[in-house]
Amino acid sequence: MVSLERSRKKVMLPKKFMVHFSLCFVMGFFTGFAPTGKSIFHSHVDSSNRSEFAPQPIEVSQKTTDFNRSWRAPTPSSVVHKHEKPWPQLKPRTLIIIVTPTSTKLPIQAVIFLTRLANTIKLVPQPLLWIVVEGQTESSELSKTLRNTGIMYRHLVSKENFTDLEAELNHQRNLALKHIVHHRLSGIVHFAELSNVYDLEFFQQLRYIQVFGTWATALLAANRNKVIIEGAVCDSSQVIGWHLRNMNNESDTITPPIHISSFAFNSSILWDPERWGRTSSLQDTSQNSIKFVKQVVVEDDEPNFKGIPPEDCSRILLWRFNFHALTTSNHKSLTTTSKINGKE
Repeated sequence: MVSLERSRKKVMLPKKFMVHFSLCFVMGFFTGFAPTGKSIFHSHVDSSNRSEFAPQPIEVSQKTTDFNRSWRAPTPSSVVHKHEKPWPQLKPRTLIIIVTPTSTKLPIQAVIFLTRLANTIKLVPQPLLWIVVEGQTESSELSKTLRNTGIMYRHLVSKENFTDLEAELNHQRNLALKHIVHHRLSGIVHFAELSNVYDLEFFQQLRYIQVFGTWATALLAANRNKVIIEGAVCDSSQVIGWHLRNMNNESDTITPPIHISSFAFNSSILWDPERWGRTSSLQDTSQNSIKFVKQVVVEDDEPNFKGIPPEDCSRILLWRFNFHALTTSNHKSLTTTSKINGKE
């Protein structure tokens, strides 16, 4: 009996499963034919109250859009801070053009002095252009020295032969000025001798020159235990006189005893002198630029000629060593020795 009841229960379980499955299938089948948007099991809601729950359309007016725009986050370019100071306008540094002539008399000494001067110029902030002029020689030592300095330079070669040292140097300076005019190199020109010794502040003061600038220099003569002050005598930045080399030399009272390294000038005066209140008739037909510059320096009595440093131009920022006499005597001794040894 027990086994018979268990077998009947096992037969009833599949029948119940099939009945439930059939009912679910029939309900799903008829639900698929019902119209969309309606539920079979829905609540009875009055149609008159449906409008209370439906979303109402919103009219967007021009005022509404302007109001929304005013509250938008501003772009970074339109943000202005009232208490923030504007950035200062950075003024570029003025180009310094240093002109250095060399002598063909003793090229070995020229290379040594050039290396010493290059070590100073390398410390000057850019922009700076160094124009080095030498006589035509077979040696390439000076060219190699310039390439190793790391300074922006122009190397010019003069083909003229001179017996007088000062005439040779003036010719080389004039060649450099013609190069400046030809290429319209705009800057402050300074003639730097190989024997010059500088305070680095000197080059910073050069950039403040508008037209002409001058300063006092200290001359240290060879084999002499004294220092001679040359150049301008100033009241602040105004030039009021000149130091005289020799009180008994009357020629010094006619023309100021100003050395070529004791002044600097704006290069544009070479091709546009009328801009600075000069007439072009001062330049002769040979276009001797160095002669023109010296003439302007001697005759200039206008406020364009400023002393530097402006607070006290009696400060010495440049020292000159008088090696010309020493160089000439050494050259003569070397020439005499070569003649004695039978060498020309």
